[in-house]
Amino acid sequence: MLSRVTRAAGVGVRLRRACNTAAFLCSQPCMEKCPAAHVVFSRPYSSQKEKLDMSIFPVENIRNFSIIAHVDHGKSTLADRLLEITGTIAKTDQNKQVLDKLQVERERGITVKAQTASLFYNYEGMNYLLNLIDTPGHVDFNYEVSRSLSACQGVILVVDANEGVQAQTMANFYLAFEAQLAIIPVINKIDLKNADPERVEKQIEKLFDISKDKCIRISAKLGTNVEKVLQEVIEKVPPPSVNISDPLKALVFDSTFDHYRGVIANIALFGGEVQKGHKIMSAHTRKTYEVNEVGILMPNEQPTHKLYAGQVGYLIAGMKEVTEAQIGDTLYLHKQPVEPLPGFKSAKPMVFAGMYPVDQSEYNNLKSAIEKLTLNDSSVTIHRDSSLALGAGWRLGFLGLLHLEVFNQRLEQEYNASVILTAPTVPYKAVLSSAKLIKEYGKEEITVINPAEFPDKSSVSEYLEPTVLGTIITPDDYIGKIITLCQTRRAVQRDMMYIDEHRVMLKYIFPLNEIVVDFYDALKSLSSGYASFDYEDAGYQAADLVKMDILLNGNSVEELGTVVHKDKAYAVGKAMCERLKDAIPRQLFEIAIQAALGSKVIARETVKAYRKNVLAKCYGGDITRKMKLLKRQAEGKKKMRKIGNVEVPKDAFISVLKRQSEK
Repeated sequence: MLSRVTRAAGVGVRLRRACNTAAFLCSQPCMEKCPAAHVVFSRPYSSQKEKLDMSIFPVENIRNFSIIAHVDHGKSTLADRLLEITGTIAKTDQNKQVLDKLQVERERGITVKAQTASLFYNYEGMNYLLNLIDTPGHVDFNYEVSRSLSACQGVILVVDANEGVQAQTMANFYLAFEAQLAIIPVINKIDLKNADPERVEKQIEKLFDISKDKCIRISAKLGTNVEKVLQEVIEKVPPPSVNISDPLKALVFDSTFDHYRGVIANIALFGGEVQKGHKIMSAHTRKTYEVNEVGILMPNEQPTHKLYAGQVGYLIAGMKEVTEAQIGDTLYLHKQPVEPLPGFKSAKPMVFAGMYPVDQSEYNNLKSAIEKLTLNDSSVTIHRDSSLALGAGWRLGFLGLLHLEVFNQRLEQEYNASVILTAPTVPYKAVLSSAKLIKEYGKEEITVINPAEFPDKSSVSEYLEPTVLGTIITPDDYIGKIITLCQTRRAVQRDMMYIDEHRVMLKYIFPLNEIVVDFYDALKSLSSGYASFDYEDAGYQAADLVKMDILLNGNSVEELGTVVHKDKAYAVGKAMCERLKDAIPRQLFEIAIQAALGSKVIARETVKAYRKNVLAKCYGGDITRKMKLLKRQAEGKKKMRKIGNVEVPKDAFISVLKRQSEK
């Protein structure tokens, strides 16, 4: 028995105790005395970089699963405990958010990138390979979740015992349900004094039709009952339905860029095997590469001899260009073509913002930084853009406002790039009525992402704005305030349902531009932080949209033009004029700042002129003398205003176009 295991593993033999801690990680000096030890292969430390033999894990002993939940329900903490129990990382007090490797994730306490880790676990005398993917919980990173689920056969659905089912719990459950994955409900944070797991079990039963007795109560922080979760994964999650004898078929579900080794692709194998020296081909680019290294993530890179069907790992194949590792691409052996995997539907950007370098000499550095970051975050869309005031830049599309903030923060932290970010806008559509324009664009319906390109009302039969179906889950004490907030945002109520005695689920159709900037903050402050919000795309609807121009002394400033709903035009125009008044320096002549819809001015602010006190020398005398001097000064100012040109300084543009964080 011993020699057979030794031969199969190709590495030394070690003991494993009944507590499932690998013997070489066990700190107790009682190894020989351990009565329930099992013979298993040894796993060296990652730093030794000895290659593991993955052939000892047949397909039926592999489980690929994800952890999904609402923000802050304890996904990353549960992942830390699972890594500790399986001996992947040593047990220390410093193990907090082990899989959250980005600085932005640690600072904000949220998961932004889905991270993979392979765990070895001995259950009932059998060695299992568990591939865990920890996913983000915020609605803006939904695309990361859907990508991760494509490499899995099951999910752990984590729900906070204190908060209960929240909006993103629902959204993530339906993603897993539609993908027909095995779902293991876990109620976390039972150690909190306000925890009410019975109430949460009733919610899960009512909303997801999962019986109460299937829920596992745990405390990921203390490690209570976490081992039961691993056992449930082995029993409930099916092994991947793949065959090692098929030709190689690997799905690229994530990728990162390394300055020294090029692109590192995270792959899930749906057939065959891959090893160093293999010639592989990309179904997307049709380029051929030689594999330099394959391995698994534990959570750091651990090279292996081969990767086999059903396993999840990484692959380095000398891809030097960031565009070569397309997420959703299929890799196969050279001269053994296969039917490409369906991949992922491309992410649909919901928010657009202009991004410009602070100094134009930094343009090329910023360009390469954005390219490398978009390889790691493929849901960002890029269009070249230029502005008279801010120079050359890009208009980037994001999945939401937090996504935009995180992208900007990562640019600053990881690439030391400082940028000017303009106010976020949403993509509108216009149905053209003019035959000339239809011929020019080649289609009747055009999408407008830059307000400067918004077509005139005379050549359009109707404008369309994007809408979303928003789900709000809140304690019933705050219903009145929240309904009022939704009505001020032009929302239409679709549904209202009590999910238990105290919590209500509201569904509204929102125009996207009404929720994109500050709706989430307003909702949190109204509900003392208890309400949760999630949204999904609901198509376009006809709307009374207008383009609002900003005029300085009668001259339109193109960069400051915005698209607004007619009902909101006055409020937006007034706010814009007030911000400009504070930002534009005073001149020797008066400056009129106006917001206009077409030729109709709807708001105005005036920057007063610097003026000399021409009456200082008059210490009495006739009033007509004073009037004459004032009249002459007024005529001079009038003439100066005609020939004077208002140069808007760059700082003023930045302060007006930039997102208003104090809103």
